Amino acid sequence: MEASEGLKHTGIEIGLYTLADIGPDPHTGKTVSAHQRIKEIIQAAKLADEAGLDVFGVGEHHRLDYAVSAPPVVLAAIAQATKRIKLTSTTTVLSTVDPVRLFEDFATLDLLSDGRAEIIAGRGAFVESFPLFGFDTNDYDALFSENMDLFLKLNENERISWNGRFRSSLREAEIAPRPAQSQLPIWIGVGGTPESAVRAGKLGVGMALAILGGDPVRFKPLVDLYYRAGIEAGHDLENLKIGVTGHGYISKTTPQAKDEFYPYYSNYWSYVNRQRGMGFRMSRADFEQMTSPGTALFVGSPQQIVEKILHQYELFGHSRFLAQMDIGGLPFKKVAEGIELLATEVAPIVRKETNK
Repeated sequence: MEASEGLKHTGIEIGLYTLADIGPDPHTGKTVSAHQRIKEIIQAAKLADEAGLDVFGVGEHHRLDYAVSAPPVVLAAIAQATKRIKLTSTTTVLSTVDPVRLFEDFATLDLLSDGRAEIIAGRGAFVESFPLFGFDTNDYDALFSENMDLFLKLNENERISWNGRFRSSLREAEIAPRPAQSQLPIWIGVGGTPESAVRAGKLGVGMALAILGGDPVRFKPLVDLYYRAGIEAGHDLENLKIGVTGHGYISKTTPQAKDEFYPYYSNYWSYVNRQRGMGFRMSRADFEQMTSPGTALFVGSPQQIVEKILHQYELFGHSRFLAQMDIGGLPFKKVAEGIELLATEVAPIVRKETNK
């Protein structure tokens, strides 16, 4: 089936997310502290809220070169500095967290924020949380499956009895507090595996696609698998939601955006690949190809960004787009300028064009 068949056309949500990476500014060589990075993330969320964006997400890592290991704590701080923007994890490493604690933390966040909390759950691009919390990477998928099953039950029931393989059993356990919303919205983050798309569809939860580059059309089969699995499992189409996340940088013109962002984006992939034991370094020619009009890297003028979002919307019929703009040691002043452009020159056009 076509993705667009299942979507209510009310205009898609536009927002931001951060993974809180801590990298040196390639121009100055200076690296901000974790303290400053978290302060800037809270300020970015406040700016996004005031500018009228819809969602702000915070990711989870357990490394010294990332500032956030506890998204619900940071999101709770953001909740007190904002009024209406939705607050989500991007992503929660579900395989290595106790689902009961996760539910309680985000239910508390939901109460603090007057019903704005969400979770995007994933298996994680890094595996340092496994030994850190006493889990075996051989159980990578089994842990995720069991924890998702338990979390969905916790979301539905004030009291629960449950047996599993990886944590102690529950006997008429009271799960408190309950969120302000009737249930916490939960999405599964999908990086490209068909199995993850099918799982999200079967469970009837949202699917957040991480599309960091290349031709976005290659993700269309995952969207079709998601919808097919959801329908076969008996879920209503209106409850099957798709989000797209990607890297972005906006400036007045596309050439200016490319010139400004290339040093930071090259820097970002240099240290991310080094973290993963790879030595690839991005040339300017690589970057030019990655930012060409038909790709999923959102770098350019507001009009270029609008065109790329709408092209993906034609492919996927998604209901949410989140941009990651604060990477590679980019100074906060540039992040703030990007937030303003996204909110004032991109979001209004995209909402109008998708509200048909």
